[in-house]
Amino acid sequence: MKSTREKNRQILLASRPVGAPTTANFRLKETTKPVPAEGEVLLRSIYLSLDPYMRGRMSDAPSYAPPVQLNQVMLGATVSQVEVTRHPDYRVGDWVLAYSGWQDYAISDGTGLTALGSAPQNPSYALGIMGMPGFTAYMGLLDIGRPKAGETLVVAAATGPVGATVGQIGKLKGCRVIGVAGGSEKCQYAKEVLGFDECLDHKAPDFAAQLKQVCSAGIDIYYENVGGKVFDAVLPLLSTGARIPVCGLISQYNATELPAGPDRLSLLMRTVLTKRLRVQGFIIFDDYGQRYPEFAKEMAQWLGAGRIKYREHLIEGLEHAPEAFIGLLQGQNFGKLVIRVNDAQ
Repeated sequence: MKSTREKNRQILLASRPVGAPTTANFRLKETTKPVPAEGEVLLRSIYLSLDPYMRGRMSDAPSYAPPVQLNQVMLGATVSQVEVTRHPDYRVGDWVLAYSGWQDYAISDGTGLTALGSAPQNPSYALGIMGMPGFTAYMGLLDIGRPKAGETLVVAAATGPVGATVGQIGKLKGCRVIGVAGGSEKCQYAKEVLGFDECLDHKAPDFAAQLKQVCSAGIDIYYENVGGKVFDAVLPLLSTGARIPVCGLISQYNATELPAGPDRLSLLMRTVLTKRLRVQGFIIFDDYGQRYPEFAKEMAQWLGAGRIKYREHLIEGLEHAPEAFIGLLQGQNFGKLVIRVNDAQ
C-alpha cells in the first residue's frame, strides 16, 4: 500500500508479542487524512525512527512508561514537515521533530514539537546523532562513565547509533576503546572508520577469551546496552572503581523467562561490593532533558569538524517498518535505523 496525499496509512499494534515480535503483531490500516483545527498543524511524516525501546512498549508489563494500547498507532519519533497550518508559529514546509508514531499524518497543537527550521541540512539526524541516541551516548558516558585519559572503555553494539557514538566520544577523551559487535564487517567498520582500538565479534566461539586478552589490564568503563553473554564476559574483567552506565539490554527484550543456569546474582553483587562498581541505569530525557542544549552544542561542533562519524540504515516505505523493527532486535541493522515514510515537499 503506497502513500498518497489523500489517505493516512497507520501501523497499529494488533497483539502483544510473546517472545520475539512477528509481523502478525502489527496491522496496517488506511484512514482519512486528518484536518487541523484552529491553532493546529497537519504534519506529514518524512522520517520515522525505529528504536529498541519500542519492544518494551509493546508489552503491558510495568515499566517506566505506559504501553501502546492494542489497535492504537505504534509510537515513535518522526521528522515531519508542516503540510497545513492553522498555528501562528508554523509555516507550510517547516520541519519539526515530532512524536507522530508509525503513520503518514498527525495533528499537533505545537505541544512537544521541536522546530528544525525551513531547510535543515540533514533533517533525519534529529532522530539519531543529534537526537535521543546521540544524547544517550553523550550523557551516559560523560556523566555516569566519567572517562579519563588512558582508561579502557568497552562498548557493546559498537556500530549502533548509541555504541558508535560512545566509542568515538571515548576516543576524544583519550580512552582506549574496545568495541563489541556482531560480524566481521561491523568490527572492521568500528576500527577503520570509527577509530576504535579494537573490536571483537561476539559471535566468535572464543569471544570471552578474546576480550580477556585485549583487556588484560582490566575494564574501567563498560557502556551497557546489550546484556547477556557480553556482560558475562565483561564482569570478571572489571577494574576496581569501574563505572557501568546502563541504557538498554537488547539481548533480553524478547525473553519470556530468566536464562537457564545457576543463580549469578550473588556473584554480581559481590563484584559490585568488592570492586566498588558504579552501576547506574538512566532514561535520557527523564534524567537529563534539561542538559540537551549542552549536548547539542558540543555534538554539532564535533560533527562539523569531522570528529564524529555517523551512519544511517535507511529503509524506504512505512509498510516495511514491522520487518525492519524485527530485524533491529536481531541486530540486522548497520547504523541508525530510519524509515523514509514519504518524500519531502
